[in-house]
Amino acid sequence: MLISFKDERPIFIQIAEGIEDAVLSGAFPEESQIPSTTEISVSYKINPATALKGINILVDGGIIYKKRGIGMFVSTGAVKLLTKKRKEQFYENYVTKLLAEAKRLKITESDIISMIERGCKNELY
Repeated sequence: MLISFKDERPIFIQIAEGIEDAVLSGAFPEESQIPSTTEISVSYKINPATALKGINILVDGGIIYKKRGIGMFVSTGAVKLLTKKRKEQFYENYVTKLLAEAKRLKITESDIISMIERGCKNELY
């Protein structure tokens, strides 16, 4: 997980997204333990409350859960939840903007599809 103090996103968001990325990549499999807020705060030299805020986003989203006295664990089904969430974000952040720009440029649907296929063939994918 990389945290950048130069990034415009708040640190707690970067923590949440970093853990999400680790879950999606398999670094933290479902039902495995994740680092504690103390471990995160010490590793990145941040306030423990900031680390906790990032963790709480994931708890609220059902991605991780707490075992009292033991630690935080990745929920069963977290990968499926995160995949669905990220696909929705991808659509909102990229596809809708792509289509809006294509409309302004009068690019047809078939031209968009051809461009995407060309991008996939050119190792961009």
